[in-house]
Amino acid sequence: PAADSELCYRVKESINGFDTEGVGCSNSITGSLVIDGTVVSSADFTVDMTTFSSDEGRRDGQFNGRIMEVSQFPTGTFVLTGPLDFGAIPADGETITVTATGELTLHGVTNTVTFELSAAFGNGRIGVFGNIPVTFADYDITNPSFGTISTEDHGLLEFVLAFDPA
Repeated sequence: PAADSELCYRVKESINGFDTEGVGCSNSITGSLVIDGTVVSSADFTVDMTTFSSDEGRRDGQFNGRIMEVSQFPTGTFVLTGPLDFGAIPADGETITVTATGELTLHGVTNTVTFELSAAFGNGRIGVFGNIPVTFADYDITNPSFGTISTEDHGLLEFVLAFDPA
């Protein structure tokens, strides 16, 4: 993916009774996407979990420490487990949506995930975007709730990946 690709987590939280969202993002994504005509035959991506940052240093400390334990689990990965057929090459500015299935590894635990994936073509680049729901317990992730901060038991991984022609 290009350097302007981004992966973010989004978790609804309540701080001292005020509803808000915790959002942290990383641009440190590596991997590859192989396309043959209108079919994505393989895709695999790795994110450096140590590079996520939010608007709150204390949240980042909790994320890096007791929640994601990035010193022990420094990467997260996604591997596509079946081909994606977009049916057509999108026209410039057109978006095509398909269902993707793959293996998501977070916190050292791998689960099969299925989610909607959208792709667009514009300015000579391919953009791929979507989100993957994550239930923390499915990945042995400690619920982020702490003190006067409470969170839901799940969140979203949101991604926008940009690809330049090889």
